[in-house]
Amino acid sequence: MKIKDLIIEAEALPMEERAIVADSLLRSLNHPDAEFDKKWAKVAHLRQQEVREGRVETIPGEKVFENLWKIYNQ
Repeated sequence: MKIKDLIIEAEALPMEERAIVADSLLRSLNHPDAEFDKKWAKVAHLRQQEVREGRVETIPGEKVFENLWKIYNQ
């Protein structure tokens, strides 16, 4: 099977299955690091607390991407 055929077949999968394939491929490139994952989980938890307590202002994802497109599509 050629790589192009494999990609076409993978793209035809349902979104959840494509996510599993993508995660698996990424993990094969960057082996999981439990200590690193713990640190990121701690940061995510702190950020979640900040949002829930109203200490930070959230920005809708659409606005974030709109701003990025403006910056990088000049």
